Amino acid sequence: MAKQTKIDEWLEKCEDFFDIASAAHQERLLKLADEMLQTPEVTVEMLSETAKKADSPLEFRIALMLVKSKLYVNSIQKPVHIAVVFAMWGEQNRLKPKSDSNPNGEDALRMKIRQLEWACAGTNVTWSIYAVDDGCPYKSGNIAEEIAAESPKSAQVHVAYLKDAIPTDTGPLRNLESVLDSKKGGAVIYGSMLAIKNNADAVIYTDADNSVHLGQIGLLLKPFIDDKRKVVLGNRKHPESVLVKDAARWGIGIKNLRHMQRMVGHAIFSRNIADTQAAFKLYESQLLKDIIETPTVYDFSFDTDWIAAFISKDIPFAQTPFAFIDSAAESATAKQIPMTTWETLLNGLVSSMKAYDLLKSPHSYGMAKVIEEEVNDYRDLEKIIDHLPKELEKAGEKDYGNPEVMTHESMREWIRRRKQS
Repeated sequence: MAKQTKIDEWLEKCEDFFDIASAAHQERLLKLADEMLQTPEVTVEMLSETAKKADSPLEFRIALMLVKSKLYVNSIQKPVHIAVVFAMWGEQNRLKPKSDSNPNGEDALRMKIRQLEWACAGTNVTWSIYAVDDGCPYKSGNIAEEIAAESPKSAQVHVAYLKDAIPTDTGPLRNLESVLDSKKGGAVIYGSMLAIKNNADAVIYTDADNSVHLGQIGLLLKPFIDDKRKVVLGNRKHPESVLVKDAARWGIGIKNLRHMQRMVGHAIFSRNIADTQAAFKLYESQLLKDIIETPTVYDFSFDTDWIAAFISKDIPFAQTPFAFIDSAAESATAKQIPMTTWETLLNGLVSSMKAYDLLKSPHSYGMAKVIEEEVNDYRDLEKIIDHLPKELEKAGEKDYGNPEVMTHESMREWIRRRKQS
């Protein structure tokens, strides 16, 4: 009874809202997780059963993820060094604290340092951050350097600039002439190169914002260490994940794009990898060194390029649920013409599937040809994002990519009609 009373106390003070930009919210969350960890009579199983209830507050559910993570990190017996890598372009606002003059501020780098410090304190896990400026015209790198210099953990924070590594005749970046040729992927590759050179055991990729609380690293480390998985993918679509995201960012025609994506990427999605773009992934360093030696792309679609690479090698992998709160206001999809993001994702997927010889089925190959021949640029996607063919009106996750729902030939004809209308 006392155990339930303690859980009820936590539920009473938890909120069903979490501001990723608020230092007060972030500290309150860590305090809650610490209280849970310091109350061993309340087991993870009890917390998990409470979190499953429909009225379980958001703050409670995120804290549970942190508790699971920290318990595992505490249990690691041998030294492990992880490197957290992220790219920066247009992050000048999110790097700084929130204020009246900076309403979208998140103080993101300080938050990441605090979160990693919390997760790894008193354990055998050590960490480094590699924050890479992807040619940001707003000097994200300089801002990050200033923030890092003020931190007691400054020696563990490495701010790098993609421009310093290119052009080059050798290595993974040899196909980049300038920073203009990279759209995130080049910077993440460079950060990974630096991390591997500095003997990281594993590289964790995330985003520059606060959407993913890095106190959750134990969720990635468990399959990596216990199950010897060289790749661990965060999965926001897992039933145990905590996901706060504005699904209304796209029109109803997102079903068209999902269907095209899943059919081309059948070799990926048929392996139950439902969340290719999650910015919470772990790669064992030596495997990642091999993967990035010959990148197919240097843009937003690098996620699927890396996935295609390890699938082509038949490398066993794991997936894990985690908590994700969308940071939409400053995101690339909010800043850019929306369909340019999907143009990049689809074209990059086609290139990677070709490069790794994964267009095995006639349906995958056929849909790849549809994208190559019918989608000249983002403007063609704009013509289908607010409309649906009959075949996809009632389609759900399980239907995307299924040729029995809609063939690539039918999609080609429908796109042509939309382009003419």
